[in-house]
Amino acid sequence: MDHPASLRRLYELINDGDVAGFDKLLADDFVEHEETPGLAPTREGVKEFFTMHIAAFPNLRFDAEDVLASGDKVVARVRVTGTHEGEFMGMPATGKSISVQAIDIVRFGDDGLAREHWGVFDTMTMMQQLGVMPEAATE
Repeated sequence: MDHPASLRRLYELINDGDVAGFDKLLADDFVEHEETPGLAPTREGVKEFFTMHIAAFPNLRFDAEDVLASGDKVVARVRVTGTHEGEFMGMPATGKSISVQAIDIVRFGDDGLAREHWGVFDTMTMMQQLGVMPEAATE
C-alpha cells in the first residue's frame, strides 16, 4: 500500500469539502488521539470536526509540505489555510484568513484505511490571526 498517497488523498477530500468521501477512508474503529473538547475521539467525532471547520472556513485547505513514511505510519508537515466566513466555536465570522502549521501522524491498515491519528495544530497562532487572542509582544 502507498500510505503517503492515502494521506494525500485524505487532504484532497478535505480540500474539496468532501467529508463523506473522507469518512470512507477511515476504519470503523478509527481512534483520534488529538482530542477536541466536546467531540468523541472516533470516526464520528472526526467527521463532526471537519464538518464544523468547513462550515466556518469554506475554503479550508491542508497542503502537505513534507510527507515521511515508516512502516504503517505517515507523518506530514502541513500548512492549513482558510478564510473565517462562518461561525466557529461560538465566534461569528471575522472574514480573516488563517495560515498555520500542523503535524499529522496517521497509522494505516493493510486495507489502506486510516486507523489512528495523532496531531499537533498551532491553535494559538490561528486565534491570533482571527483577532481573538493578542499577538505576542515583540521587543
